Amino acid sequence: MAACTPLTHEPVFRNVLEEVELDGGYLEFVNIREHCSYVHMKDKELALQQAKELLMGAVKKAKYLEQIPRKRIDVVPSVLIIGGGVAGLNAAMDLANEGIETIIVESQPTIGGHMAKLDRTYPTDDCSI
Repeated sequence: MAACTPLTHEPVFRNVLEEVELDGGYLEFVNIREHCSYVHMKDKELALQQAKELLMGAVKKAKYLEQIPRKRIDVVPSVLIIGGGVAGLNAAMDLANEGIETIIVESQPTIGGHMAKLDRTYPTDDCSI
């Protein structure tokens, strides 16, 4: 399939394939807008040549496309956060408040990251510890 952005068009064509009971993995998509038209905006012949080459490559690649296996598995809602600095602790709190099991790994003996090393913080001049 040759068209503009795959962000818009690729899901549509994958759905069409699945509606006729073909696997969406059999779709090869060529983005001729961003890779040809935009790049060679002032040289239409070069844009056309680029599109032809991309299409030829896609046709050659399509010979090797195969069905994408699908498997459903249960997901355990848990997350590992690496780093117990301000960002890591904030992310951990947000996720834990959503009911997600949260584990923090910190390489230092204390949490707080660089913030724990500061005496005072700007702009309130509060104690950082």
